[in-house]
Amino acid sequence: MLHESVFKTADLPVGDRFEAWTQRMGRTHAPMQLASDRAADYRAHQRMIGLGEVTVWPATFDHLVFRRTPKLIRQSDPEVYHLSLLLRGEGAAAWGRQQAAYRVNDIHTNCSSRSYEIHTGAEPVSLVGVEIPRSLVALPANRADLVIGSRISGQEGVGALLGQFLVQLASDTGSYQPSDGPRLGTVLADLVTAVFAGALDAEALLPPETRGRTLTLRIKAFIRRNLGDQELTPARIAAAHHISRSHLYRLFQAEGLTVASYIRDQRLENARRDLADPVLRAMPVHAVAARWGFPRAAEFTRAFRAAHGVPPSELRRQAVAEERAVRPEGRGPCAK
Repeated sequence: MLHESVFKTADLPVGDRFEAWTQRMGRTHAPMQLASDRAADYRAHQRMIGLGEVTVWPATFDHLVFRRTPKLIRQSDPEVYHLSLLLRGEGAAAWGRQQAAYRVNDIHTNCSSRSYEIHTGAEPVSLVGVEIPRSLVALPANRADLVIGSRISGQEGVGALLGQFLVQLASDTGSYQPSDGPRLGTVLADLVTAVFAGALDAEALLPPETRGRTLTLRIKAFIRRNLGDQELTPARIAAAHHISRSHLYRLFQAEGLTVASYIRDQRLENARRDLADPVLRAMPVHAVAARWGFPRAAEFTRAFRAAHGVPPSELRRQAVAEERAVRPEGRGPCAK
């Protein structure tokens, strides 16, 4: 599991909660002045996930006003960029005369080296925040700083890749080892750099290795969206991304993979998840296989056994047995 810490105001006496949250935010991003109309009994929950020099922090918290003043900047500046993907609620930010409003699935950008004021809406907000040293964004600093305040969509282009990465990481860190943290931090730095370059229309400024890793992430996302298509071939994947098949192969070789093995492994993992899902218990095994691009049942069974050590029907039986062991007799997955 990745290195992670959890903070909940509910664990503290009521009178200490807002001050503790103020201190936590000061350590998370940079010292700020905070205010809230809910300060008397403040509710906040935050997880801090360490990825080497990069930090990701999913959080939900009550109405808040953040102020970072020139005086606070002079006193302490960690020189980091902040990004947050808004999952619930709304907010607005101002940097002097520059202003921006944010809605769900927008990506807010900020910098510890600039003064600002941020207001969230009256209802609690949920977001996934990112703190990344400015030195890790591989663009000229005077260009990268121009992105601050831009409205970036978390549903389009590289912004969607960044949003998907953050949501997936925040939802499950248990599948990673602590040693995976720096590698994931590098992936995240590449995505942030690509998002900044896209906002500046400056992709040509990206280092070749960043362009390559970002393109690989785009291709993997394309593959995952099309796993059920039996015609998902390297030729089609390369054409969809306007590259040659040899270029496609080199991108995956750089990660110690082949295109075919990545497609197969993703299909088998999705099939395994469906076979273990109580909601899909009535779906025949061959239908699950076809759903994920295996039209021939015998081929699917061989590949599944090689990957998971048991045939698909046996994995489903094991999942049923495990479910019955933890669920009272006669209570199905939807029972109340």
